[in-house]
Amino acid sequence: MQALKTTGTTTMSDANAAAALRYRNNFLKEVEAHVEDGEWVKMCMQCGVCAGSCPLGAHWEHTPQKIFMMIRAGKRDEVLRSDAMWMCTSCYNCVVRCPRKLPITQIMHGIASYAQKLGLAPKMQPTRDFSIQFWKNCTRTGRVNELKLTMGLYFKDGLMAGIKLGWNMRNVALGLIKAGRLNPFELFGGHRCKDQKGIAAMLKKAREVEATRKKV
Repeated sequence: MQALKTTGTTTMSDANAAAALRYRNNFLKEVEAHVEDGEWVKMCMQCGVCAGSCPLGAHWEHTPQKIFMMIRAGKRDEVLRSDAMWMCTSCYNCVVRCPRKLPITQIMHGIASYAQKLGLAPKMQPTRDFSIQFWKNCTRTGRVNELKLTMGLYFKDGLMAGIKLGWNMRNVALGLIKAGRLNPFELFGGHRCKDQKGIAAMLKKAREVEATRKKV
């Protein structure tokens, strides 16, 4: 999930340019080097079972087997700028039914994270927006603050847009408050893990391990 953290536009552009220059026309090698389980892409036999098994298959810009073929064909920009990978809901139907047992779900999320890291992910994609908000929220305290997460999503497009959306969802919010599932006072702090330094150290170590793995 670290790849979902936002970075400066210049840094992301430089990373994208460096990756494109290094791998040139061999996008498959780039995916194998930088995407989790990317080495499995070349094993796809284009049967289409993943597309047929996906509950959102009809709404994908590019289905998983098409994404894999595009990777092997060197369609770098078309893949990384697509919102197809962000459509994955992690239902794992594709993984269960794949004749070759490819980790399709992990690959889809891996490509999405890599596209975000390079600054190529679609800026208005709602799943991307939620992923970024969720990552920022949970890594601050080690626990998700549902109220702040919701407000971050509601107000990402501005004050008026947030007020309008909040008003439209007021009945849902009141129902959650009555059921004890939403606490308005979470806005002023909220629950958190006790060992904040431990959380930070764990995330730092995870980043170091990930960086080391990618260099091998």
